[in-house]
Amino acid sequence: QVRLVESGGGLVQAGGSLRLSCAASGSIFSINVMGWYRQAPGKERELVAVITRGGSTNYADSVKGRFTISRDNAKNTVYLQMDSLKPEDTAVYYCRLVTSAGIYWGRGTQVTVAS
Repeated sequence: QVRLVESGGGLVQAGGSLRLSCAASGSIFSINVMGWYRQAPGKERELVAVITRGGSTNYADSVKGRFTISRDNAKNTVYLQMDSLKPEDTAVYYCRLVTSAGIYWGRGTQVTVAS
């Protein structure tokens, strides 16, 4: 069983910053890809950023230059540094792990950006 614990969400003014963290624990054998997705009200869940075990990254066009994903393999933790936040970044942010045993999702953390 794999458990994902997300933290760092909250309310911030436009132009501000937040840092999300997602720590994985449990029966983790090999984490291949770690990433963040988000879902705004009335919209489908979308990719925000992903990072491979080797450190390669991919970002949604809407967050390029503003968000930075990173990971600590020793701690099985992935981070998302979000700068220059915009009201349209408001959503529930979900952590996702791709491992040799399957795909796992966190419960989500709310990010609200006030204009």
